[in-house]
Amino acid sequence: MAFLGIFGKKSEGGAVRKHAERVANKRAQAYDRWESIQALSQMKSREAVEALLPRFTFYVEPSITDQEEKDAAFSGIIEAGAAGVEPVVAFLRRADSISWPLKMLDKLVGEEELVGYLIELLAKMDTEYARDPEVKIQILTVLAERKDARAADAAVRFLEDANESARFAAVGALIGQEAVAAHKDALVKALCAEDSVRVRNRVFEALATAGLSVQPEQERVKGRLTPGYTLDGGFVPRKRA
Repeated sequence: MAFLGIFGKKSEGGAVRKHAERVANKRAQAYDRWESIQALSQMKSREAVEALLPRFTFYVEPSITDQEEKDAAFSGIIEAGAAGVEPVVAFLRRADSISWPLKMLDKLVGEEELVGYLIELLAKMDTEYARDPEVKIQILTVLAERKDARAADAAVRFLEDANESARFAAVGALIGQEAVAAHKDALVKALCAEDSVRVRNRVFEALATAGLSVQPEQERVKGRLTPGYTLDGGFVPRKRA
């Protein structure tokens, strides 16, 4: 029995390698890739999940084939249950886009754990210039939508990011976490240094909605007012009539 068990594992390992090569090959015949996706999905193992994940790194024509293959691979990963968590988290950490791994983790783990993985990934990113800041922006955008006590503290330093879209998303994360009052000083500081009208408008809107005064920085803030905003007598931003 032990011999058969070992033999079975070796046999499955060989099958995983064969199917993994097909799944990862965008130039393979579509029916070969499909057959391999189906075979790996039935295995429900960590190794099978690792073999399915590369299918989300490329696009094939026609679009309907691409979507069908990705949907089938997605279902196979979800059906693997707990065995799929670690491979998907590893994929999240190296992916150029978090869209697919985020959808997978939404099905595999609870919200608190999912946000924890995103915050962990964000913590490894800096605020300096990055050639491709897309993942950073995606994470900040997700943190705007999922309430978590850790999210605002993780997002606030990106108010000073080199990328304008990242700064915009960081403001959105603080708004989404209802943490504008808690991080008012950081928002006002960012406002005084911000060149982007779009970002300044978002900060002004956040402060106005929360009814927060920009004191003691009102003189500096006056120099950063956009056409749509003014300061009232208490130095609270208000939309111009």
